[in-house]
Amino acid sequence: MGGSTLKSHEITYDPLPSQLEFHNCQSRFKGFSGPVGSGKSQALCHEAIRLSYINQGRMGLLGAPTYPMLRSATQATLLEILESNHIPFDLNKAENILMMTQTRSRVLFRPVDEIERLRGTNLAWFGIDELTYTHEDAWLRLEARLRDGKASRLSGFAVWTPKGYDWVYRRFVSDGKKNDYQAIFAKPRENRFLAPDYYEYLQSSYDETFYKQEVLGEYLNITTGLVYSSFSRPENVVKLEREPNIPVLWTLDFNVNPMCSLIAQKAGPILKVLDEIVLQHGTTVQACEEFLKRIPGQRAEILIYGDASGHAEKTSGSSDYEIVQDFMAEHANLRVSYRAQKANPSVRQRINLTNGKLRSSSGNVELLVDPKCKELIMDFEQVCFKEDRYEIDKERDRHRTHLSDALGYLLWSEYRLQRPIGERQERII
Repeated sequence: MGGSTLKSHEITYDPLPSQLEFHNCQSRFKGFSGPVGSGKSQALCHEAIRLSYINQGRMGLLGAPTYPMLRSATQATLLEILESNHIPFDLNKAENILMMTQTRSRVLFRPVDEIERLRGTNLAWFGIDELTYTHEDAWLRLEARLRDGKASRLSGFAVWTPKGYDWVYRRFVSDGKKNDYQAIFAKPRENRFLAPDYYEYLQSSYDETFYKQEVLGEYLNITTGLVYSSFSRPENVVKLEREPNIPVLWTLDFNVNPMCSLIAQKAGPILKVLDEIVLQHGTTVQACEEFLKRIPGQRAEILIYGDASGHAEKTSGSSDYEIVQDFMAEHANLRVSYRAQKANPSVRQRINLTNGKLRSSSGNVELLVDPKCKELIMDFEQVCFKEDRYEIDKERDRHRTHLSDALGYLLWSEYRLQRPIGERQERII
């Protein structure tokens, strides 16, 4: 590493101290636990390459929680390493199998949310990206496949960002060493390849709890209690007035009962939520009619956001967004732009972004709500996680979550982090 030899090929890799400790770990099952920017994916893929050379001619598996994550993150990282080091390989895209041509070792790429596809394969090794977003059953299924009698070294390994005291924590940390499990912990600010202001930038965007987990790599019990833990009436609830010469933002959550939406305006980094519309058994047309009633005298343009499901065609033949577009074209007399995403962000992304705007870990309050938004405020004060799971409890009260969901879609479109992680010439590892 930095020029170490893996049997028959030299590979350029200058591991960070925690990465090197991970590679040197001899436990049958080992993990790399670290915050964002700690080089977890690089460690995962270099370990996969190393084991492919150690176990020449045998089969290993690289997995991720979902196929999009597998393709765009895990697989892309491995291919980049192979290509930049001139390691020859053949990739069968149809079967999603990579052959290391020097060693005749094979690497299967599999999303581990398809547990049944993990049956019946004898493996010399397997590695999983973002293990805390994987079900324990998938890991156990892979453990059972780790049985290649001709392998030189059997190994199961994974990388992850902490997500509370979940099964990963119990298996690798609290009960680890007695069961041949070991976790290596990366330290924040260890990665010398990151931009100098990387952590300060994240601190201004994340709420305090999420900052400690994602950026500092701490294990916290964040899946109990309120989802929107950064909300504070004294800080976030303020009497607001609409300014007709500033664009008005309308974001929708398409439900029949209730049909919910929010009206907002931006003031630099601050989002002001001015009003909410909640219609029992409402239609999309009725929501449009009510929206225009709420913005009399508006002169600046209308920007429309919302649930990606609104792009789906309905039994009437038109999607919700097509209905909105037709209505606005006929009745709005204003310029209207549509910014609804084709795919919704994950629940985790929406929660983190909303909490960060309510109050970031550096103390910035950039989300203000008018007192008339009573249902949204109730969401902030009442929506909870399911016990011991990073999942919103929607069954507790079926009137909850719709407006906070709508807000999350708007925030994701306007404020999600799009700045590159690293700004130096060196490759991030």
